[in-house]
Amino acid sequence: MQRLRTWNERFRTRDSKERNLKQALGEIDRMASALGLPDNVRETASVIYRRALSEDLLPGRSIEGVATAALYAAARQVGNPRSLDEFTAVSRVEKMELTRTYRYVVRELGLRVQPADPTSYVPRFVSRLDLSEETERRARELLDDAANAGITSGKSPVGLAAAAVYAAALLSNEKVTQSQVSDVADVSEVTIRNRYKELLEASGTVSA
Repeated sequence: MQRLRTWNERFRTRDSKERNLKQALGEIDRMASALGLPDNVRETASVIYRRALSEDLLPGRSIEGVATAALYAAARQVGNPRSLDEFTAVSRVEKMELTRTYRYVVRELGLRVQPADPTSYVPRFVSRLDLSEETERRARELLDDAANAGITSGKSPVGLAAAAVYAAALLSNEKVTQSQVSDVADVSEVTIRNRYKELLEASGTVSA
């Protein structure tokens, strides 16, 4: 009887984990589709989630929270990051829960996640605003100059990228408003105003 109970418990545990994994992978696919993330990000996220499940990191945390954290970490690892606000918009968990769970998963699994590079956001912002390749090139140059000048440390990479795209559009004589860039990047117009002036100064360009 004891052996039967042991087997029954094992089957129950296995079934529970399989249901958990199926739900989590469904969430990862749903969010990745909404965010336009490629297959390699989804695959990396599924590996991270499977590790979290196998190492028993789920108790006390929601499946949705760990799935979102896994996808957020995967996007950064693969070099295709999205902002926390973008993830919060498509996730079923609040931003605070996502932040806490992300830090927990990264720490417990020992994930190597580099700080997001502002230039990694530039192509997407330029594409969504229908701006030119010249604007994209100039935005990258502005960010490189700012990094060399040491003014990017501690600042939001998303805000820096948005400001660089706005400044580059001005330099390229392309019509785009701070409001349009704000909507695409999901950062405030105040952030764009403050950062774009800093970027222009760091590049030696007179601020408009």
